[in-house]
Amino acid sequence: MTASATASTADLPGSPVLLIAASPSVKSRSSALLGAAAERLQHHGLSTRTLRIRDLPAQPLLHADFDDVEIRAALAAVAEARVVVLATPIYKAAYSGLLKVFLDLLPQDGLAGKSVWTLATGGSMAHLLALDYGLLPVLSALGARSHVDGVYACDAQIAKDAAGEYRINDDIARRLLAGASQVLDRVPVPQPAAPVSRPALVL
Repeated sequence: MTASATASTADLPGSPVLLIAASPSVKSRSSALLGAAAERLQHHGLSTRTLRIRDLPAQPLLHADFDDVEIRAALAAVAEARVVVLATPIYKAAYSGLLKVFLDLLPQDGLAGKSVWTLATGGSMAHLLALDYGLLPVLSALGARSHVDGVYACDAQIAKDAAGEYRINDDIARRLLAGASQVLDRVPVPQPAAPVSRPALVL
């Protein structure tokens, strides 16, 4: 597998907000949810990078090959980010196997000092608590400093339009906007420097 342009090893590090897509599918509801979150973060002026775990080389990922250049770049991106946004489908009340494999690569303090924002999709609201009881304890064990309010969406809240593209409904849009505002509180957007006042020249 090869990395996409938005998740290449060359441009992953260096962003304050890292978006991690943990779906094994090219087109999925969780990826659509992550894309909608990215739009709202970028609207606030935040710089983001996207890592699609499925685009990492399979064998190095599964065998924890830390010598692989793409694995090293992905881990460096996590290390440098101030906020990590994770989007995963929920299967049988558990987050995706891809996400588990990737989180297993992180050191014990791999999320130390970072804020995390969890996004998830599932077939029904029955899996709503999978974030609180399944994923968040793992992220806390990795040292996550704080948690932005997670967003869970069931299939009915992310439906396909006439063109076959996934669209979030208004309720999910509002919750993503609220979450993006919380992220902004944790990663202030740099303001341009004030112009330096200079005395007028007297000729």
